[in-house]
Amino acid sequence: MRFKDRQRIAASVFELNEAGELKRKYEDVDVGEMPPLVLAFVGDAVFHLFVRKRLLSYTQTQVNILNDFSAKIVSAVGQARAYAEIEPMLTEEEKEIFRRGRNAQSRTPRASTVQEYHISTGFEALLGTLYLKNETERLREISEAAFRAVAKKLAVKKP
Repeated sequence: MRFKDRQRIAASVFELNEAGELKRKYEDVDVGEMPPLVLAFVGDAVFHLFVRKRLLSYTQTQVNILNDFSAKIVSAVGQARAYAEIEPMLTEEEKEIFRRGRNAQSRTPRASTVQEYHISTGFEALLGTLYLKNETERLREISEAAFRAVAKKLAVKKP
């Protein structure tokens, strides 16, 4: 995208109405009608926060360790592993939300395979949908299962 195009689009995000207040463009949008990449955008933030809070159960003194584990768990590779573990617990509706996210056209991944990246996008779209629908208990259940699946792979086994 060219710089001028990006500036034009950015300028259209926040507009003022006649009263000088921020103008809302979307009111009462059906979550099911939202673009899957928007749902993934929200789901990414939700999972990041869930993982960071969950990691505090293990250490609170080593921020560099917290950051390292957080990055590994929320990475596309970590989320793809997590999805493989949680897929059997999903309803058909949740699997369909995942498929919409997975199949969305997105950018090229940096530190994962294309397949892992698409799976993680589907996973994030699912979490974003649950969050925006205020299905907090189901969101917590899936996030916890995903966290445990990846954390177990990162665990150091004692001899």
